Amino acid sequence: MPLLTILTPCFNEEGNVREVHRQVREAMAAIPEMDYDHLFIDNASADKTVEILRELAAEDKHVRVIVNTRNFGHIRSPYHAFLEARGDAIMSCVADLQDPPELIPEFVRKWQQGYKVVIGVKQGTRDSWLMGRVRRFYYWLVATLSSDVELVQNFTGFGLYDRAVVELFRGTDEQYPYTRGLVSDFGFEMAVIDYHQPPRLKGKTKNNFFTLYDLAMLGITSHSKVPLRLAAMVGFGLSILSVLIALVYLALKLIWWNTFNLGLAPLVIGVYFFGAVQLFFVGILGEYIGSIHTQVHKRPHVVEKERINFD
Repeated sequence: MPLLTILTPCFNEEGNVREVHRQVREAMAAIPEMDYDHLFIDNASADKTVEILRELAAEDKHVRVIVNTRNFGHIRSPYHAFLEARGDAIMSCVADLQDPPELIPEFVRKWQQGYKVVIGVKQGTRDSWLMGRVRRFYYWLVATLSSDVELVQNFTGFGLYDRAVVELFRGTDEQYPYTRGLVSDFGFEMAVIDYHQPPRLKGKTKNNFFTLYDLAMLGITSHSKVPLRLAAMVGFGLSILSVLIALVYLALKLIWWNTFNLGLAPLVIGVYFFGAVQLFFVGILGEYIGSIHTQVHKRPHVVEKERINFD
């Protein structure tokens, strides 16, 4: 039988791992023509998550566990497990159950129809009004800036990927991948499944401003050169504007030599304005350099402390 790997990253999810395991098992019971394994990768949880995973692995041989030596972040750890998955198809299913496991049979049916990529697209969420607007602006911004690749809005990575797609990911040798962008970049015809994101079951989200900002900048720097080109165009435009303003002030001074005073306010405002523009684009340039810096290191995605049920 074909093998499906369900991938669940974990970090301090002691309240959710049993439930996600139960729901995945029930969903797979509805697909008797497929075998499966449920691969958990733990990012050095400080609670009882690893202890519970050991119990699940002892009870259910479908459960496989990778335990990391430390927290390697929200991108490197899931990507390592993605590459280590052995299934003919791999599907992500987050521990907080905001990617509904009951949709697994629907994803599998699309895969059986021949789609190598099946993605879930959010049609609704429990985010606050402000966060919802911020997310929409981010998806619009990335889609606008990504001139080479058409990115799917409201696609968070929840999906099923054929083994051929996994091998393409492996061949990129990415150290810090923006997987949503790479999926679009590969160009496979994608089946889309719409869903409403349920609220987190238990515990608190591990995402904060810095992780969300990191993901946002990764999406922009990985798939767009527009900010760099925009910096060049803005710099050129501001230089022309400066010359024009200088000519205007020169003409005014020549006409009203004794009465026209420049004043300090325009100078101070101009200095702060041009300084802010320079710092903004230096920051953009720094993001691109940081992305290159990450790629050239060639460090392992994670260092494993232990594997359970891999034999």
